[in-house]
Amino acid sequence: MVFPVVLQRLADWVLYQLLANSCYRAARKMKSYGFHLGYLSSKPPPQPSSFPSVTKFDLEGRGSQTLVACDIHRVLLRSQSFFPYFMLVAFEGGSILRALLLLLSCPVLWILDHELRLRVMTFITFCGLRISVMESMSRAVLPKFYLENLNLHAYEVLASAGSKVVFTSVPRVMVEGFLKEYLSVGAVVGTELHTVGCYFSGLLSGSGLLVKHRALKGYFGDTKPDIGVGSSSVHDHLFLSLCKEAYVVNNEEGKSNRSTVMPRNKYPKSLIFHDGRLAFLPTPSATLYMFMWFPIGIVLAIYRILLGILLPYGWSLALGVWSGINLHVKGSVPEKSKQKKGVLYVCSHRTLLDPIFLSTSLGKPVTAVTYSLSKVSELIAPIRTVRLTRDRKQDGETMQRLLKEGDLVVCPEGTTCREPYLLRFSSLFAELADEIVPVAINTHVSMFYGTTASGLKCLDPIFFLMNPRPSYYIEVLGQVPKELTCAGGRSSCEVANYIQKQLADALGFECTTLTRRDKYLMLAGNEGFVKCH
Repeated sequence: MVFPVVLQRLADWVLYQLLANSCYRAARKMKSYGFHLGYLSSKPPPQPSSFPSVTKFDLEGRGSQTLVACDIHRVLLRSQSFFPYFMLVAFEGGSILRALLLLLSCPVLWILDHELRLRVMTFITFCGLRISVMESMSRAVLPKFYLENLNLHAYEVLASAGSKVVFTSVPRVMVEGFLKEYLSVGAVVGTELHTVGCYFSGLLSGSGLLVKHRALKGYFGDTKPDIGVGSSSVHDHLFLSLCKEAYVVNNEEGKSNRSTVMPRNKYPKSLIFHDGRLAFLPTPSATLYMFMWFPIGIVLAIYRILLGILLPYGWSLALGVWSGINLHVKGSVPEKSKQKKGVLYVCSHRTLLDPIFLSTSLGKPVTAVTYSLSKVSELIAPIRTVRLTRDRKQDGETMQRLLKEGDLVVCPEGTTCREPYLLRFSSLFAELADEIVPVAINTHVSMFYGTTASGLKCLDPIFFLMNPRPSYYIEVLGQVPKELTCAGGRSSCEVANYIQKQLADALGFECTTLTRRDKYLMLAGNEGFVKCH
């Protein structure tokens, strides 16, 4: 009789731990949040802090001092939640199923305390994920979202110090690349992950979740760092008390105060290249909307593709706009050439669909030349596409022949760029024609990017057309004066640089000397050559 009694007591204890405690936490959260949901005009009272705000920090004469930051979320970043960054890793580095599983875990995460929440998200996000994939994510995907969410006041304090150390409870591999590359942080101490071979197991290492004040003592010993920056939460007070000076970031003020937003011109390092499909910060609600839209977006993308393939220009343009595509066309179609050659359109390059939208806007067929294009993209393209070989002499002969047959579209950047920059223009096009028409092209998406450096390029047009309201801006500029072409005595490099500057001015972009090779070395670790099978 003793064993059944023991078994019953054990079962009661397990149920208490799993259900009673969880329900108790949920009830406490409902009690605390429910009041504020009922009275939206009122806000929870801010927690009092004995430390001054970072806005009162004196930036002068700090170059020889050591600064420590207590975590990246709620201190260096304006957002208080680290869920979106785990979702980015799960979706971009893992798969759509992994991202869905992380989203479905949100009700459970809401109930759990801080430590368990981090452990669960870490396991779902990293279990079975390649270490090399995470390294690529930290270099090519996450920095964009970190920069856009950077707290200006906290960054100015961080940048004023000579030596910087950041202590964070999130996995170190998620933030170390950004902190060292963009914020010049000397050392990052964070939660370490357990690995098996070249994969993450999803579990924390033997040391477990980082306890920040203990890690600070272990790193500095008996020496106190000069400056400490943390959040107004009481959990950071013990950490800050170990510093000579301490300042806090007021989270409530940061969310409502626009002065904490980091403008692009103040980025510590220019953001020119980044990868990944998601064009939005995947908060739980935004991610839920994305998954609800996904099946509709696939059908809509197929419909938009069929419009371009099956219907005449006028019909496809009208029905495409009706389906949600925002197309803004400026400028006029140049007059037909008096010579027996077509017009050479020189475009800025945003997606693989640039020549297609230009052809639809002009209302006439054009031929597009490309260096690397998937078979799928060639099959669904409603215009003629011709592959180039990257052999300058052979490519020049090919383009000369195509110009004799009709109008030709070239994108001298050689690859796409998402940000407001133009890459270096190849000068080959300037040697081929005297009638050159620059075309300024820009795009905007709200959900998915239609370009990728390391993903499947055959899906690029589909992802772009899956956006609810993708927009294309096309401005046909005037024909380049003959005296500014090679026929007028200009070198091909001078012509290419002139047109690059002309397009940049029309779009409000900045010219760079970066190339396709630079982009792919940074984002994908290769030189951007696609193997043809």
